[in-house]
Formats: sequence, structure tokens, C-alpha cells
Amino acid sequence: MKSKKTLLYSLLFLIPSLLFSQQYDNGEKYIDTATSILWTGANFSYQLPAGNLAKSFSGNYNIGTGFTYKTSSNWTWDVNFNYLFGADVNDASSALGDLVNSNGDIIDGDGLKATIYLEGRYWNLGVGVGKLIPVNRWKNSGIWIHTGFGFFQHKIHFTDPDNQVSQLLDNYKKGYDQRSSGLCMSQFVGYLFMQKKRVASFYAGVEIAELWTKPDRNYIFILGSTENIPYKFSALFGLKIGWIVPLFEKKKVTTFYKY
Repeated sequence: MKSKKTLLYSLLFLIPSLLFSQQYDNGEKYIDTATSILWTGANFSYQLPAGNLAKSFSGNYNIGTGFTYKTSSNWTWDVNFNYLFGADVNDASSALGDLVNSNGDIIDGDGLKATIYLEGRYWNLGVGVGKLIPVNRWKNSGIWIHTGFGFFQHKIHFTDPDNQVSQLLDNYKKGYDQRSSGLCMSQFVGYLFMQKKRVASFYAGVEIAELWTKPDRNYIFILGSTENIPYKFSALFGLKIGWIVPLFEKKKVTTFYKY
């Protein structure tokens, strides 16, 4: 009976000892690097469209910024803004409608062939939540899984270098820009590297965004009234990288020693 009690006490002592011993560095000590931090920064990505957006635009560039707060338990909360630009318009003739003549040209106010540049431009404002999963004993780096929700708007941007096409001046061009807006959500999976020297911190991964948008102007020249046009689905796929600039950090570093 005594031997059974001895064995039971030994097991009760051994199990937590084994679990705790996994936390030590080289069998001597373990440092809990849990930290809460507020950061800003900048991100960049190149994205390819799918769905309704792909009918009008090619790939685009995306730059953004925001504020992110990471808790000591590695949950992240953020608010972000992104500006998307550089998307070529797939069919300029259909976008401009009756501005284009039978030869495929646009005639300016002087009766000459005009040079017009078209570009897809978008922006979105959103909030997000994520979870950082450490892959080693430095708890501030690891696999970052993030999802976001927000508002998205896209349109055709016109550049008339000579300002000679009267239909694209002032408010009249709003009838051609096909501006649309709606809700969006996104998912990001990547690696976040939080260096002890924080200025070297960054993240990189893959991001997918889903959009549900419809025209938000009452009338578009090539479509007519937009009242009965439904929301349409689009998606954006891209590689994303970001640079982290810490603003505030609350360190909670606890060292456990083995005796």
C-alpha cells in the first residue's frame, strides 16, 4: 500500500515537472516573452481580380496603412485603410460609350483626336481581428491568421492631359466613371516577424478579399438608371508585405529558473 502511494505521489510530481521542463532553455531557464504592442506601418501588395471586377479591370497595386494592437495573448485588433490603383481598363470603348466614334477615337473640343488615360482606382476602410501563432519560444513572431470586414469602393479614373474633352470635365464625368461601392471582407495568412529591435519587424503572406458592390450613382450613361442593378460579387487575390512601426509597447517578460 505504501509503495502505491509513493508511486502516485511520484507521478503527481513528475507530470507537472515534465510539462514545466519543456519551457526551459537548455534545461536551465525559460523566458516568457509575452508582450502587448500598438503599431502602425505600411503595406503593399499586387492583386489580381476575379468575378465582376475582372470584367472591367486588370491587376492592381495596393498600398495601405492602419493601427494594430496585439495583446499579450497574441490576439490582434486593427483598423486599416487601403488605396488601390494602377488597374488597366479592359475595354475603354465600352466604358466611354458614345464618346468613342466609329473609328474608336475620341474627338476633343478642337476637333482633334484626344488622348485619354483610363485607370481603375479603389479604396477600402475596415476593421480586423487576427491570431498570432508562435512557432518557437519567441512569442511575438509566428504564423499570423487575420480576417477583416469593411467598406469598398471602385471606379474608373480619367486623365485628360489637355483638358479638351468637355464630357470629362467637372461633374459630367461622373456619368462615365461607373463608381460602385459595397461591403467587403478579407482573409490573410502569412508570417509575422517581430524582431527584438522593432524597426526590423515585418509580415508577409497571401491575402484574399471578397466584395459585394453595386453602382452608387443614380444614373450612368452607358447603363442608364442604376436603381434595379443588384449587388455583384468580385474577389481580389494577392501577395502582401507590410512594415511594422511600433508606437507603444508594454513588456511582460517573466523568467522561470530551474532549481
